[in-house]
Amino acid sequence: MTRIYIDYNASTPIAPEVIAAIEPLLKEAYGNPSSGHWAGVSAKAALEDARSRVASFLGCNADEVIFTSGGSQANNLALKGLFFRRGGKASHIVATQIEHSSVLGPCRFLESLGARVTFVHVDGDGLVDPDDIRGALRSDTFLISVMHANNEVGTIQPIAEIGKIARDHGVLFHTDAAQSAGKIPARVNDLGVDLLSIAGHKLYAPKGVGALYIRRDVAIEPVIHGAGQENARRAGTESVLLASALGKACEIAAPAIGMTNVRHLRDLLWNRLKSAFDAGVVLNGHPELRLPNTLNVSFVGRVGGKILARIPQVAASTGSASRYGAVMLSPVLAAMGVSQNIGMGAIRFSLGRGTTEAEVDAVVAALARALA
Repeated sequence: MTRIYIDYNASTPIAPEVIAAIEPLLKEAYGNPSSGHWAGVSAKAALEDARSRVASFLGCNADEVIFTSGGSQANNLALKGLFFRRGGKASHIVATQIEHSSVLGPCRFLESLGARVTFVHVDGDGLVDPDDIRGALRSDTFLISVMHANNEVGTIQPIAEIGKIARDHGVLFHTDAAQSAGKIPARVNDLGVDLLSIAGHKLYAPKGVGALYIRRDVAIEPVIHGAGQENARRAGTESVLLASALGKACEIAAPAIGMTNVRHLRDLLWNRLKSAFDAGVVLNGHPELRLPNTLNVSFVGRVGGKILARIPQVAASTGSASRYGAVMLSPVLAAMGVSQNIGMGAIRFSLGRGTTEAEVDAVVAALARALA
């Protein structure tokens, strides 16, 4: 069986250009960027070059980019760093019900420390109403955190509109752009955000690296304390290798934003699934305001995990979880009000730069055989 990878929202392969850019560094960038001698100076130069590339991609200043170990650490630093900086004062946070676990988890943790969190609902397409965000604000609200695009269904949130609401009310605004960066524009000034997270392995860079944009006049408390690297906002010796990989990934992603060919293949897959299964397959997520590579569909009356088990050559995913041997409905689909009969059959197909039309055909054929 020919294996087909169609799970790019989970992780992307490392781009050839990224591999080529970091190969020399495996031998040359061994110096500590904080050291003052020649080896440290050259490492520091490579680190700052990478930072500038990420900043150019996000449309911000280089000193506003903090390298992290990934999107989860960036999200944790944003939420916890702002909370601890305020010493528990003005401790109300507004988020949505469908945030990534690396936002929901810190929110729950901060609740245990006295914070209050309002989780705003979304509609049946996974879209939040900015008026509901506005209505959730209180006098002690210090932060709004809404993801740019959902990782499961791909729905793109009205971030710029929410950003205006945040500014009008003097509230800081963070967005998790791990899934959107490189697929749709994610420039911080256009979005109107104060903090923004990205993850390298969603962007054709290696796992283990990400970045957090923090607007210059926003102060946070480090989550990791130590020698004061990253402008005293994240301690620990930086990985020049991984930072350079992320910088190169951002550089090559910029011209490809919009993913016209990938969008075409995504729509082709959806049309062929509808032709093959008719009313037996339904779309999850917004029909238009959706990432160009993401197709989340439900096979009605089926269980997505069991379908994928029958086509092991296809690497895709479900949002459902297994607990004590029972399969649970995806929390995202549950928040969208999707019924059990539909939601349990959900499969997320997320396409990428390497996806071909032949693979789209093969996936549909494999599903037809599995569900015959």
